[in-house]
Amino acid sequence: MVGRTRGIIIVACWNRSVLGLYVHIPFCSAICNYCNFNRGLFDAGLKERYVAALLTEIRRAADGSPADTIFFGGGTPSLLDPPEVATIIEACRQSWSLTSDAEITLEANPETMTPGRLDGFRAAGVNRLSYGVQSFRDDELGRLSRLHSAATAVGAFGMARAAGFDNISLDLMMWLPQQRVAQWLESVDGLIALGPEHASMYLLEIHPNAPLRDAMARGRWSLAPEDDAAEMYLSGLDRMDKAGYVQYEISNVARPGRHSRHNLKYWTDGEWLGVGSGAHSTRAGARWKNVSAAEEYISAVAAGRPVATEHRPLSAEERLEEALFTGLRLNAGLDLPVVKKRYDVDVWDRYGGELQPFVDQGVLLYDGGSLRLPRAGMLLAHEIMTVFIRSTVR
Repeated sequence: MVGRTRGIIIVACWNRSVLGLYVHIPFCSAICNYCNFNRGLFDAGLKERYVAALLTEIRRAADGSPADTIFFGGGTPSLLDPPEVATIIEACRQSWSLTSDAEITLEANPETMTPGRLDGFRAAGVNRLSYGVQSFRDDELGRLSRLHSAATAVGAFGMARAAGFDNISLDLMMWLPQQRVAQWLESVDGLIALGPEHASMYLLEIHPNAPLRDAMARGRWSLAPEDDAAEMYLSGLDRMDKAGYVQYEISNVARPGRHSRHNLKYWTDGEWLGVGSGAHSTRAGARWKNVSAAEEYISAVAAGRPVATEHRPLSAEERLEEALFTGLRLNAGLDLPVVKKRYDVDVWDRYGGELQPFVDQGVLLYDGGSLRLPRAGMLLAHEIMTVFIRSTVR
């Protein structure tokens, strides 16, 4: 499937033979008060043992299959030393057939970077950085318990450019406590001024047990009305449009040709193999998750026990449901003849009755061969996508 969306060509991963490799690094210098990822505080000794276990898991999983992305996620992967990253990348090269143009991404926090470390990561083989900036306002960063300042983020970006990185992504979060539309747009303008190749713009999700909930109550911090959150989303993307970025997924924009090749595997029915504690994998019609605790993971690897838990095959209906749910996140939408060929399901025949009201409202576009969300429809994405789940459950 090939979808064109205002200058970016998205090639969907219906050919599932090329893997994406995900490497989970669960360490952080501090725990952000909103975070719900699998992570823990940094410990140098634990990190050393964890990397050794990670290398063992990689070598045990080796099967020589082709792969074209490696994504170091976390946690804070930039807390690894460059030689450790180099060793992990080399182990991946020896275990899978990594393409010569493989995209190798390292998630990083701005305060962890120095010119020397960036030079080291570049020499190790990292060719794409993803900085967790979240905001260019110090007051907002403080409310999120981030360790960096806006100036630190700007400095880290400049150091990355000086080290030769020409593919950098920046993350921003909107609908933060006390944030209003004008303040959100200050961060959008700050990002545009730096000129990264890629940007992710997420709505803050406050999980039930997140410490941020208590901090908001103590500080009497409020969230803007939902209408303001919608305005943040639309106005932020409008500014990115005017700056030459192209939206290719609900929360992601890029310069032409600089979309995240790894993340597209999640949205285009691709396959990926995750290594490390808590890492998820989807491959050959099955899904599994590694044990979450770093110590438990290290012990399992050392004892030669399987590290994967919750291993289960995905039914044909589950695979279809996920392909539709995730594929509709892309601006290019769903190529219905391709879905028909792969899953032997006519999407409109099965779901059209429930989807028609959204088409009538103009928040879902259907032309007989494709389904896609216009930007206004992306505000209702969850409501529209749950049609696929409701219909399957019946």
